[in-house]
This record gives sequence, C-alpha cells and structure tokens, in this order.
Amino acid sequence: MTDAAVIDASIALAWCFPDEASAYADAVLAKVEGRVILVPAVWPLEITNALAVAVRRKRIGTAEVIRFTELLEGLAVEQDAISVSAGVNHVLPLAREYNLSAYDAAYLEVAIRHGAPLATLDGGLERAARKAGVERLP
Repeated sequence: MTDAAVIDASIALAWCFPDEASAYADAVLAKVEGRVILVPAVWPLEITNALAVAVRRKRIGTAEVIRFTELLEGLAVEQDAISVSAGVNHVLPLAREYNLSAYDAAYLEVAIRHGAPLATLDGGLERAARKAGVERLP
C-alpha cells in the first residue's frame, strides 16, 4: 500500500461549490495535505468542465475559480496517464464489470494499480471500489 490517495472530481469539486460541500470532502482535504494525490489523466478536464459550466451558468465567478485553482495547485496532485491500449485492457474491463463510465473506472484502476485508497462522493464508484476491495479514504 502506498501513502498516496486517489480522489475523484466529485471530492475536489465539493471544495469549490458551497452547495456540494460535505463533511467527508472536508475531511479528505485535511487528510491529503502533504500526501500525494493520484488522479487519472481525465481529472483536470473533469475539473475544468465543471468550472466552465458553473461560470457559464453564473454559479461562480472568476474570484472563486482563482481561489479553487490555487487550492488545487497547492496540493501534490500527480496525473497517472496510461496508453490507449492500457485503457482498453485495464479500464474497460472494470467499467464493464462494475457498470461504470470509463471515466469513473479510470479512478478505480489507478487505486487498484497503486494499492491506494479512494475518496469519492459518487455512490456507484464507491460501491464498485468496495466490491473490488479498494479501501475508502477515511
């Protein structure tokens, strides 16, 4: 088991949007400070897309985007990129077995491969992780 942790976009976005805040997401933030956070390569795009939609809908403004970006930049986030063939050979079977999107299965695959706990607010991903024997970040 590694000292790293995998966090999905739902956790990070809970740090940005007050209406998505949760005690668990706050506890995860405290737990990962000073720890490596592993994310699949899709993570920055998921974060960026959520911010783009939120700005377009006037849910948040530029100041909130800057504050959130600075928070993320202060964390030790490491993107775990894989090849297309690795995605097909490792992520696709997880997506099929646990009925996940490829995006969610990518988080599960990173957690399994690194023996790292996973933090998510996504119920389907959490259930899949539990079934796959992946520890939930306490």
